[in-house]
Amino acid sequence: MKRYSKVKDEIASLKREDQKRANKLKEKQRKNKKWIIQIFIMAFFISVMFSFVSETFIPKLSLVFGILLIVVFIALGIVFDMIGVAVTASDEKPFHSMSARKVRGAKVAVLLKKNADKVGSFCNDVIGDICGVVSGSAGAIIASSIANQTSLSPFLLSLIVTGLIAAFTIGGKAIGKSVAINQCNMILYEVAKVISYFYHPKK
Repeated sequence: MKRYSKVKDEIASLKREDQKRANKLKEKQRKNKKWIIQIFIMAFFISVMFSFVSETFIPKLSLVFGILLIVVFIALGIVFDMIGVAVTASDEKPFHSMSARKVRGAKVAVLLKKNADKVGSFCNDVIGDICGVVSGSAGAIIASSIANQTSLSPFLLSLIVTGLIAAFTIGGKAIGKSVAINQCNMILYEVAKVISYFYHPKK
């Protein structure tokens, strides 16, 4: 009888654990749905803003400044990709110790690390992908501009410019990822320190 009662208690304990896990999963799914909606809205407006800049200003710029603007978009994508990788790969423990000593940016670093999935999604997917798309469309404008000023084939120029943009973007991100993994804690600290001047986490 005692053995049966013990087994019954163990089964009840398992059910309680399953219920707790199910409740946590539901809460996580609810937060994820909210985050998906937020990231959708952010992606839309940031993409519109970047596209507006490239479509409005690049055709009016000289060839040199147009290329420089494309370089800025490529560099921006690489930098944010590095930040996303660094936050994901970093260790949270040192920042708790720094936070206890009231080091500037430590609390922000802890907050970023705790939300590494969201930070990675924003940096790598939203900013990174948008910069890739915008730099590609800006490259097409540059290729068309060069074609209008020369006797070169617009199709050939478009292929060359697109290929160069893709090569620099992919190559830059490959190098950036390696640096981000090796220097993840320092990158997270420097980013958090900059953010701390504009944002103070709640205690």
